[in-house]
Amino acid sequence: MKVLNEVKITADAKSVNESYLRVAVASLAAQLDPTVEELSDIKTAVSEAVTNCIVHAYKMRTGKIYITARLCENQLMIIKIRDTGVGIPDIQKAREPLFTTGGDDRSGLGFSVMECFSDKLKVTSKEGKGTTVTIYKRIRGKSVNEP
Repeated sequence: MKVLNEVKITADAKSVNESYLRVAVASLAAQLDPTVEELSDIKTAVSEAVTNCIVHAYKMRTGKIYITARLCENQLMIIKIRDTGVGIPDIQKAREPLFTTGGDDRSGLGFSVMECFSDKLKVTSKEGKGTTVTIYKRIRGKSVNEP
């Protein structure tokens, strides 16, 4: 698969950086002329993945979030969001709706939301080494009849 453009971003895993990271990835996606809905899908999925890094990965310390966003041939966008935090001991369990390790103030819907707003979602993790979430989103773009 041919990569047409790529950006790499490293940021502190802090809540104040979540909106910047989501908009930065969406800005790259804009090169594929997405619909407003597609752009919103990308921003939502990225927000959820980044929030998971902030809330779950580093447990009482600040680490880094590493994002690689690629625009590929056939209007495919691939976004990898990685941390080097505590990792996920049971990915299948973590992907179950309403499951959370974040306490009563967390909904446990992060992975479900990411899946809903992407075409494919891949999660890999190793305890003590971190987690990588890969979001695949095909941009169909505006139809001929749209202004």
